[in-house]
Amino acid sequence: MEITVYRPGELTAADRVAWAAMQSKAHLNGSPHLCNPFLAPEFTLAMAKVRNNVRVAVAREEGEPAAYFAFQRSRSGVGRAVGLGISDCQGLVHRPGFAWDARRLLRDCGLVMWEFDHLATGQGPFETGASGSFPSPVMDLDQGYEAYLGQVRARSPKFLRSTLAKARRLTRDHGGIRYVHDERDPEALRTLMGWKSAQYRRTGRSDRFAHDWITRLVDQLFHTRTDTFAGVLSVLYAGGAPIAAHFGLRSERVLVSWFPAYDPDFARYSPGLLLHLRMAEASAADGIAHLDLGRGQKRYKDSLKTREITVSEGWVALRHPMAIGHRAHRAPVRALRNTVVGRPELFGPADRLLKRLGKIRVGHRKE
Repeated sequence: MEITVYRPGELTAADRVAWAAMQSKAHLNGSPHLCNPFLAPEFTLAMAKVRNNVRVAVAREEGEPAAYFAFQRSRSGVGRAVGLGISDCQGLVHRPGFAWDARRLLRDCGLVMWEFDHLATGQGPFETGASGSFPSPVMDLDQGYEAYLGQVRARSPKFLRSTLAKARRLTRDHGGIRYVHDERDPEALRTLMGWKSAQYRRTGRSDRFAHDWITRLVDQLFHTRTDTFAGVLSVLYAGGAPIAAHFGLRSERVLVSWFPAYDPDFARYSPGLLLHLRMAEASAADGIAHLDLGRGQKRYKDSLKTREITVSEGWVALRHPMAIGHRAHRAPVRALRNTVVGRPELFGPADRLLKRLGKIRVGHRKE
């Protein structure tokens, strides 16, 4: 096996085609987890336009591409998954039967460690370094939208009845509902970013769109469209005005929920839930096998999901001082966060505190 490391822009057209083909055929080869759009070459190429430390290792066997491993690398050799903190699926894309040694891969990539927080299942050589595994809810759509609704109705009939009733009430109160699955108006994307930033501040979370590179990344992906990948902006309108929107990424078989938000003036109608049901209906008609809601405990995800997949966080590392130091710095922070998030008796008070701080912060901005 031969491994060569490139800047993403140095990849040949043939390599990009081979990478995309591995993803397209992955579900047929027993590796559906590799179909996620965060593992697509287009996401890595877009990241490379906003972060200059993105690299791709190409593994070849007998001269033919066998695997693609995208990562970000610091000058000290500390590596991390591409888009760590905002990407919802990470790992190595490979052809059937490909085997690798994680530490040899690190050495060939010039890395002393590689950190991940949404490692896909089936990545055995990396899973040995996992410090925790977490559920990521999904909405199964491969049998069609009506079959999906049947599963939700069987599990929670009251939830579905009340949500559909809110849709009817929204129509009566504000005029007709219109849904656009693939909205191409950039102004609608600006509206979504504004709602999401306000939500982050209101709930005491860090505003991701305050980081220029994330805003530029989303804009780049909004304009990225190939046969196997696209950035998709979905918008729910009522009375001609947008009330909820979502921007996510899709591959041939998977749509990932990434940035959903809504106008809080319409909160009583649960516009986010209505939007996700419309997304599910349109996605099923478009051949999407499942809508990935992403890791994290949220009430709306529990209501919409049909099952859960598993993602892992952790790192693989060589025996190196930089790796030891980075892990010593990061491990306590991760452990504390996961303890709080994983225990309702801790998460509830912490969440309420963040929201109170968010109200104070929003109040100061208005003064």
